[in-house]
Amino acid sequence: MTQPVRVISHLALVIPVLAVGLAACEGCRSSPPSNVRSPLGGAQGVAPTLRLYLVSDLAGAIEPCGCTRDQLGGLNHFGAWVKRARQEVVAQRVVSAGPLFFMDAKLDPEKSDQDRAKAHAMARILRGLDFAAFAPGVNDWVEGGDGLKALADEAGSVPLVASRTDAGDSFGSEAVRVMADGRLKVGFVGYGQAASREAHQDPEADIRQGVERAKAEGANILIALAAVGRGEAKRIADAVPELTAVVVGSVKSDGDSNTVAPEGERVGDVLIAQSANHLQSVAVLDLYVREPVSTGKLLKFGDATGLELATRREELSRRIDELHVKIAAWERDRIVSPRDLEGRRQDLARLEQERAALDVKPPPADGNFFRYSVKEIRDSLGKDPMIDAEMLGYYKAVDEHNRIEFDGRLPPPAASDQATYIGIDACAACHPGPRQVWLGTRHAHAYAGISSQFKEFNLDCVSCHVTGYERPGGSTVTHVDKLRDVQCEVCHGPGSRHAIDPSDRSRIIASPPPSVCVGCHHPPHVEQFDAVAKMNEILGPGHGRPPK
Repeated sequence: MTQPVRVISHLALVIPVLAVGLAACEGCRSSPPSNVRSPLGGAQGVAPTLRLYLVSDLAGAIEPCGCTRDQLGGLNHFGAWVKRARQEVVAQRVVSAGPLFFMDAKLDPEKSDQDRAKAHAMARILRGLDFAAFAPGVNDWVEGGDGLKALADEAGSVPLVASRTDAGDSFGSEAVRVMADGRLKVGFVGYGQAASREAHQDPEADIRQGVERAKAEGANILIALAAVGRGEAKRIADAVPELTAVVVGSVKSDGDSNTVAPEGERVGDVLIAQSANHLQSVAVLDLYVREPVSTGKLLKFGDATGLELATRREELSRRIDELHVKIAAWERDRIVSPRDLEGRRQDLARLEQERAALDVKPPPADGNFFRYSVKEIRDSLGKDPMIDAEMLGYYKAVDEHNRIEFDGRLPPPAASDQATYIGIDACAACHPGPRQVWLGTRHAHAYAGISSQFKEFNLDCVSCHVTGYERPGGSTVTHVDKLRDVQCEVCHGPGSRHAIDPSDRSRIIASPPPSVCVGCHHPPHVEQFDAVAKMNEILGPGHGRPPK
C-alpha cells in the first residue's frame, strides 16, 4: 500500500518525510465503519477525521511488572484500546518520538539477547497498530543502522532520522500514502537522533526543510516528531509555525525510572504534545476537518480542549493517581471496610468525570478544530488476544534461551568470614511464628508468580522473586534451589553466621529498615510506593508485633 515516490540520494543531510493521506487504506479497510460519519469537507460528525496516538519514550517497556494491581503501562492494553477505536474513528495512526525499542543507551552484554528479542516482539506488535513513523532516540542505535532498519521494517514504520551520513541510504526514502479521495494528506517530519550525534545537529533547520518537502508533496497537515527534549521542541514550534503539533521525545534514556506527562500547551498555533514514558500514558490528538480540502492547502485548527485549564487538570490527575494506588492497596487490606473502599471508588469516579469534562469544551462556531488529551494506559483498557499471544511467545522463547544460557551458573563464593544464605526452612527451625506470618503474604508465592507466566528465567524479573540473587552464597538465574520466593534473608540478611550463634544479634539484621523494600519496589515496578505503610502488610504476631 505504500510506494516510495522518489529516493533522495544526493543530499548529505536529510530529514525523511512521511506524507500520509489518511482514510481509505486504514489497515486493510477500504472504507470507514458504517456507523462513523467523516466530517471531511462538511459539518462535524460523531468521530474525528483523524486520530493520532502520540507516544513519548516507550523505551523498551513492553509491560509493567505485576507486583501491584492496575499499574500504568502495557502494550497489550494500549493495543486493545487502539484496535477497538478502529470501529469508532474514521482514520488513525500511532507515532512515536524518543527512545522506542531499548530501555538503555547501551546493551548489557548479559541481557543483550533478551533485550533484542523484546525489541523485535515490540516491533511486531506495533506493526498491527497503524504505526506510521517514529523519531528514534540514541537508544535505538544500539544495534547500529542495520539493526534499527530491521526493527523499523518489522514494525512496518518509517524512522525519521536527523542525518544519513552515518546510516547509509537505509533511511533515505520519501513516501506518500494517499487515502480516501486523495485530498487529505498528513506529513510526518522528524528529527530523530542519528547514530553519531556529532554528525549533524540543527533541529529547527532540518524540520523546516522537511516541512517544505512535505508541502511539495501536497500535505495538508504537518506533524513533527522530535527526539530533542521539550525546550528544543518549543523552539522548533516557534521557528516553524506551519506545524500543527510537535510530539516531544527525549534524546536518550537510561534505566527504568518513570516520568510524568506534562500538560499540553501551544506555542503560537503549534501544539506541544508529550506523554509519560514507558507507555504509562499516551497523548491523543483528535483532528476535526470541517472545511473543504484541496491538495497542498495547509489546514489550521482551533482549540476545543481548553488547554488553558492545564493547572486544574494537572491537580486532578495527581489526585486520581493517588487514589488508584490507594485503592489497589486497600483491596488487599482486610482491615479496610468495604464501605470505605466503595467510598474511595466513588471519589475516583467523580474525579475522573471532572477531569474528562475539562477535556471537552464547545468547538468553535466554524472552522477546523482539535481535541487533545492524555490517556492513562491501565488494566481497564483490556487486552488483545493477538498481542497477548505475541508477548507470551516472547516470554517463552526468552525463558528457554536463558534456562540454557545460564545453566550451571553459580553465585559468587562467600569469603571465609562472610555469611551465606541458608533458606527459610533453616530459619523456621527456630522461628516458626514468623514463617506462619510470611506464608500469608504475597512474598511467599513470589516465584510462582513469575514461573506461571514463563518468566522465572527472565532477567527483568527473577532478581526480585528469589532470595540472595547474585550475592555471595546466594542464588542466580537458574540456581535457586532452597532460595525461591522472597524469604527472610532478603530483609534480614544471610543467616549462616546467625544460625551458628543465635545469641549474637550482630550477625543478623534483627529490625530491617523500611528502605530495604525499595531495592525491588521502585518504578516502574510500583507507583508511589510507601515503604513504611507497606511494611505493615508483612508483619504479624511474633514477626514485628507482640505474639497473641
